[in-house]
Amino acid sequence: MMSPSETDLSSAPHATFPFDQEFAWVPDEQTISESNLMAFMKAHDITTYDHLYAKSIDDVAWYWDGVMKQLNIEFYEPYQDVLVMKDGPQFPEWCVGGRMNIVHNMLDKWLKNEKSANRIALKFESEGGRVQYWTYAELSEDVSRCANALRASGFGKGDAIGLFMPMTPELIFAFLAIIKVGGVVLPLFSGYGPSAITTRLLDANAVALFASDGASRRGRVIAMKEMSNEALYSCPSVRKVIVSQPMGREDTPMLQGRDVTYADFVDGMAPTAPTENTSAEDVMMIIYTSGTTGKPKGAIHTHCGFPIKGASDMYHAMDVKPGETMYWMSDMGWMMGPWLVFGTLTIGASMLIYDGAPDFPEPDRIWQLVDSHDVTHLGLSPVLIRSLMPKGVEWVQKHNLNKLRAIGSTGSPWDPASWLWAFDHVLDRKRPILNYSGGTEISGGIVCGNFFKSLKPCSFSGPVPGMAADVIDEVGASVRESVGELVIRKPWIGMTRGFWNDNQRYIESYWSRFDNVWVHGDFAAIDKDGLWFILGRSDDTIKIAGKRLGPAEIEAIINADPDVEESAAIGIPHDLKGEEVGLYVVLAKQDLASEELRSRLIKSVMDELGKPLKPGFIRFCSSLPKTRNAKVMRRVIQAIYLKKDLGDVSSLEDPASIEAIRNAN
Repeated sequence: MMSPSETDLSSAPHATFPFDQEFAWVPDEQTISESNLMAFMKAHDITTYDHLYAKSIDDVAWYWDGVMKQLNIEFYEPYQDVLVMKDGPQFPEWCVGGRMNIVHNMLDKWLKNEKSANRIALKFESEGGRVQYWTYAELSEDVSRCANALRASGFGKGDAIGLFMPMTPELIFAFLAIIKVGGVVLPLFSGYGPSAITTRLLDANAVALFASDGASRRGRVIAMKEMSNEALYSCPSVRKVIVSQPMGREDTPMLQGRDVTYADFVDGMAPTAPTENTSAEDVMMIIYTSGTTGKPKGAIHTHCGFPIKGASDMYHAMDVKPGETMYWMSDMGWMMGPWLVFGTLTIGASMLIYDGAPDFPEPDRIWQLVDSHDVTHLGLSPVLIRSLMPKGVEWVQKHNLNKLRAIGSTGSPWDPASWLWAFDHVLDRKRPILNYSGGTEISGGIVCGNFFKSLKPCSFSGPVPGMAADVIDEVGASVRESVGELVIRKPWIGMTRGFWNDNQRYIESYWSRFDNVWVHGDFAAIDKDGLWFILGRSDDTIKIAGKRLGPAEIEAIINADPDVEESAAIGIPHDLKGEEVGLYVVLAKQDLASEELRSRLIKSVMDELGKPLKPGFIRFCSSLPKTRNAKVMRRVIQAIYLKKDLGDVSSLEDPASIEAIRNAN
């Protein structure tokens, strides 16, 4: 293996900005000793975290078997082998011979004693302020009513059923009911347009759809049923549409014979229902991700896959305990939505869902939710923190956040200024920011913060136990204190079982660079203290005169300016350099735009990165194109600049942001 000094890193980005930070948070011994992970270590006579991690990747079957035992995952029939790899690491078989339905482990088993049956499972608040709670027993009853209605309508094992709904209770009922009857759930982003819905329903041959009359966003009603109606013109396989009515619209267009309101669908159904006896490796969810080109990729997940991985990350890395409350801002169409449901209910914890904007009607809405619902673990995007910083810390200080044990973050890289703002003002410098990065095909995280290791701004503690992650150079050698590609060297229980109807694309996407090594597509680095940093997508990098620059690095410099809310860096053609940087910048206030500010921002980049990396332009705009989980769609910005086809924009949260880029100046 090459040493860092011998490694040729000319193809990697500079990515120096996080590494000179000092430790900001140090764990305390009591938190470590009382953690779920310490309990796992004691049960296996392991004394140090590093020993645990090494054993978890040396023998992945041992680790995941131990996880399932600690989580008390119940099987109708036990598995003979945890892991079999007769078809290689690309297509492993898990829990071989075992039979289980994950909903049994999320609901049924908690009803066996009164204490767990009466524990709160689901907390809901609408944008308008309506609040409802469900115990595990009450949630089981609503799920059973929906499951009985599905069976009465002729739906059951193997049937693919879509969900096109906002984050409301009926969405949770339907999600769990589909899996309870042995069906395959298809979560769809609630902001999709008709063509995106059609593509996904057709690909999975969906037979039914749970839809909604609309959603609330900043006090406005967003009509959704019209979108699903248009989509279904081209989906003859969908024979029933069940429509929830959170907005109470009287003008909702309903098709006679096909459409039924959710209330009518479950009316009169019994509050108990059998849970289908399924194989541990039966498909229970197909969740689609958008590629840069081509049709969306349908990641396949099974009963013993995604849920076990998600619950393990939540239980071990984030230390969520039974009875605690997790709120992760997401849509069910993004993997963090299903992750929230699977993880909390498998552990015996509570989830909070909220259907609305996190800064409406005032900038403290997110902190009000944490305070009102005793949230112990809050998941958000750094983009939200950057948008809230200019509003002032007084909005945070209005609320009691003492129950909050940690902030989790995903979606985009942190910059040091916004990380420190959240750490200082939200967490009082006493509790950690658990940076979390992985993906839909991962079923959770490759790397995460934890309660065992000290943290620097923007850092990860390291790989999640059970994830044999590494950072490599262009020839596949491990590198340290330098930037390389993030890879995974061994299979894990939550890995996608391939892409629906397209396993060749799955192989090409992740397994084609190096033999039996998963290449994730992110640039990463490990510093001298063993902390990890994710520095953006490797396919987003900008190559300037042979050197690669990660967008996150230059954006961190721009975002540190007090007049900037957020920014996006793209590569633009240059006759001599090959590429140079172009920057689109959203200001804290639009009237701050000036040539003086533009010059100041350009100078800050030159001062930090050197004159050769001077941006070719900075353009001010009112918003950036992002997905609902706040990932900036840089490829869309680049396509607009180059006047090229925008490709798949179905995951775009706000179509108006495209015009914002076109009108930037």
